[in-house]
Formats: sequence, C-alpha cells, structure tokens
Amino acid sequence: MKLRYLATVTALALSSAAVAAEPASIADAVAEGSVKLDARLRYENVSQDNNKKDADALTLRTRLTLETAAYQGFSALVEFEDSRDAFGINDYNDKIGNKPDYSVIADPNTTELDQALLRYQRGMFKGTLGRQVVTLDNHRFVGHVGWRQDRQTFDAVNLLLTPAKDLSLNYVYINQRNRIFADERDVDSKDHLVNLGYTTALGKLTAYAYLLEEDNDTSNGIDTYGVRFAGGAKLANTPVKYQLEYATQENKAGDFDADYYLIEGAATFGGVTAKLGYEVLGSDGGQYGFATPLATLHKFNGWADQFLGTPDAGLVDLYAGVSGKALGGKFAAIYHDFSADESVAADDFGSEIDLSYTTKVAKHYTLGVKYAIYDAGDIKVDTDKLWVWASASF
Repeated sequence: MKLRYLATVTALALSSAAVAAEPASIADAVAEGSVKLDARLRYENVSQDNNKKDADALTLRTRLTLETAAYQGFSALVEFEDSRDAFGINDYNDKIGNKPDYSVIADPNTTELDQALLRYQRGMFKGTLGRQVVTLDNHRFVGHVGWRQDRQTFDAVNLLLTPAKDLSLNYVYINQRNRIFADERDVDSKDHLVNLGYTTALGKLTAYAYLLEEDNDTSNGIDTYGVRFAGGAKLANTPVKYQLEYATQENKAGDFDADYYLIEGAATFGGVTAKLGYEVLGSDGGQYGFATPLATLHKFNGWADQFLGTPDAGLVDLYAGVSGKALGGKFAAIYHDFSADESVAADDFGSEIDLSYTTKVAKHYTLGVKYAIYDAGDIKVDTDKLWVWASASF
C-alpha cells in the first residue's frame, strides 16, 4: 500500500511539474525556444568520360533554425539556409545556367527561407502548416534530398493522426515543391499524399497513395499506389532486417503504366552488416520509366547520380553492400549492377562501386569522405565522383 501510495504521489507531482513547465504566454514560448546552427563545408569533384570539363566545387552550407516552445499545443519554427561556393573553387555546372561546359554539381549559390511553419499538437493529432520538411518511410517516394546543400522542402498542410500506438494516418497536401536548385526551379503543384502505417511485432506495414500534379494547366498527373513492409528480427541470435515493397503507377500525360518492386535483406555478423537488394523501376513498353519526382534520389541507385530520372526502358538495380564501424567511425561499400527492365535498344546500364567513411570528432563535428565509380554500359559514360566534407552542429 505504501509503495502504491508513493507511486501515485510521484505521478501526480510529475504531472503537475509538466503542466507548470508549459510557457505562460506566447512571449514566454518564444523566450523559452531553441536556436540551432548547422554548417557543412564540402569539396566535390566530378570527372566524366565526355566533352564536359571536370568539375570542382567547394561549397559552404549554413542553416539557422529558430523554434519556439509549445504554448497550448501550438509552436512555430523558422529556418534560414545559405549555400555558396568558397575560396573561388567553383568550376561546375550548378544546373541553373552557370558554366554549362562543366560537369554538374547541383549546389547553386542561394539564400532562402528553408522552413517557416506553425504546428499544433494535442493527443492523437498533429498538424503542420507552412514551408516544411516532409519525409515518408525510407524517402523512396517523398524525401528532403538532404545530401545536396540546398535541401528540398514543401509548402504544405501536413496532418498526422495516431488513433492507436501502432497505427498512423498521414495526409499531406503540397502546393509548392521547393527543390534543390534555389528558387529558380521551384514547382507549383497540387500533390496529395496519403500514408497509412501499422506497426507489428515483425515490422511496419504501410499502404500509400501519392497523387502528384504540377500546377501548369496541363494533364501531367502521376498517381502511385503501393504497399510496403519493413522490419527486423533475430534469427539464431543474428540480427536481420528486411524490406518488401510493391507499387503501381499511372502517368496521365502519356497514358503510361509502370510497376515498382523492392526486396532487400540484411544481416549483421560481428558488427558488420551485409545486405543484398533487388529494386525494379518498371517500364511501359520501353516508352516510360517509373518515376519518383519527390524522392531523396541520391540515396538510391548509386551515389554517382546516373539514374536520378528513370530511363524509358526502366531500371533494374541488383546491389550488395557491407557496412560497419572501424577506426572510430563508420564505413560502407556497395556494388550496383544496372540493367533495363524492358530492353529496346540497350540492356546493359553499367555498374557502380560506392565507398564512404564518416567519423565524429568531439560532440559537434563530423568528418567524411565518399567516392563513387560508375562504369558505363550501353548508355551513359564512365563517371567518378569524390566528396570530402566537414560539418558542425550546435
């Protein structure tokens, strides 16, 4: 009885403290908010076997984030982002018209409002209005493209309902895609995203519908419906992870249909994780390839970024990799074999080796190096890419 009484008193005290800790006014919510500063200095080199000059870029991305504390369920966030070349190392095509005779490094100089949002959260409901980061599942269909210096955000209404611990329903309406090429190539849109998730003991089951449309008075809709299962378990004391996914897509502009498949498995032995995956972005008769225009594309199909847009013949990516910890940091090595889903004039799309190593320095700093070697097949050209960076977060 004494223990039960003590637990009750403790719970009431903690509850009262939590209520008392909430700001008494909007001014207090602002005063009790947080300030974050994040910076990344990165060198990138691109060498291609074509008539483009080798590209070199040293760019600095700085991001300042101001967020209020919550007041009666409401909070606000404002974030500014600046990216620009440093020390005159800027021989590269930035994709918005500068130095087109060089290979592409998609990091243009820009200063912009990265996020500006109002959030309300109470119980099972969370709503966010304004310019914001939106990511769904593994970023394959909706992501922030955080690898580039100017990351992707959306002007959107984002509604999340969690009626039970393991059940979530997320609806997002997007009316502008703020892409990675500064303000010059942002896209007005009328996108509807629906994502329903249910977590089981073996993994998370997700069903989704992503209905995308650029707002330009043409018929250009891309409707995607899919289901995904991802999770992990232990087999004979060996940690394993798995992903299974299928989606079907209709492109209204050309009346095309294509399918998407993913199967991936990974196992960890002695601190080293080995994975094997098979991803298919299907084709419709060699005339249209399955598209994911809102994705964090750099994360998939090789770091050399040769398949940011799916070829009309589709893309089959058979890949294997290892990752783990060494010398106080993390390493990864991945091999990709690319081919066409429906061969018309070419079937061999080449192969790629990707290597990376990152390490933390003290509490706030990270150092990294990454290298991608793409060996062309029947399409594209041989491409090497190197990145070396240092980042700091406070």
